[in-house]
Amino acid sequence: MADRTDVCVLIPTLDEAETIGDVVEGFRRAGFEAILVADGGSSDGTREIAEEHGARVLTQSGSGKGQAVREAVGTIEHPYVLMADGDGTYRPEDADAMLEPLFEGRAEHVIGDRFADMEPDAMTRLNATGNRLINRLFGVIHGRNLRDILSGYRAFTRSSFERFQLAADGFGIETELAAECVRHGVPTEVVSIRYLARPGGSETNLRPFADGGRIILTLYALAKTNNPIFYFGSVAALGTLAGLAVASFVAYRYFVVGISHEVLALLAAFLVLLSVQLLMFGVLTDVLVSVNREQSRRLEEISERLRELEE
Repeated sequence: MADRTDVCVLIPTLDEAETIGDVVEGFRRAGFEAILVADGGSSDGTREIAEEHGARVLTQSGSGKGQAVREAVGTIEHPYVLMADGDGTYRPEDADAMLEPLFEGRAEHVIGDRFADMEPDAMTRLNATGNRLINRLFGVIHGRNLRDILSGYRAFTRSSFERFQLAADGFGIETELAAECVRHGVPTEVVSIRYLARPGGSETNLRPFADGGRIILTLYALAKTNNPIFYFGSVAALGTLAGLAVASFVAYRYFVVGISHEVLALLAAFLVLLSVQLLMFGVLTDVLVSVNREQSRRLEEISERLRELEE
């Protein structure tokens, strides 16, 4: 059975000098020998502190958490990856709960639910509200309630990660990971963890409005391939409402005021017809996506059987 020697702890960082030493030391005390810090060009000595505490440090070639994770996983040879932030908000003591579903073969991707046990002041009210909104939106679009898709505490098999098509460079990486799990049918579990308040002296790199907006845009963009009906249907709904609003104005001006607006009437008809076509396109695309998923699932099953025969 797999154990800690099969796991690489991945810690993306950017200016986490106040906490990275304790984080690395905590995972080492928990029995993890392979610890990789993917640093985004810190200027406060984060890399040097991580190395002093026994971590292997990779200075990412690009920028952003998403790019750091993709580049770092590409250098990892261990079959399992445990990913945590370097700000001291995640406990190494929860590693067993995170890894158990992987070791027992129940899941290939595990998400730590911060809301299950959160310290007071660990998250501002604004961030908590934004997180819950994004989680509900994810549930509507992807049909799965993963409870905390923005959690930075993840455990996954390297083989499942390699199947994902990831493009987000910033904090949208967690959203992409959750969406790709649903799209590829990757067995996913959510486990309860303790979420700690940031230690005094450390500052967050998260910008609530800017990063929150990017995450929502990432979530909506992913709906194009994961839930085409929602993606095209939402645009069709807006187009229909706009067309009906213009049509109502034209009707009011014609029947009440006695003035006709032929151009606006044509615009209203165009918007409604375009919306209907978009909805039909969304339905057809959804059928194609469903067929593609089924074909991909069958190919993966065949590939898995071939690997078993070779072994």
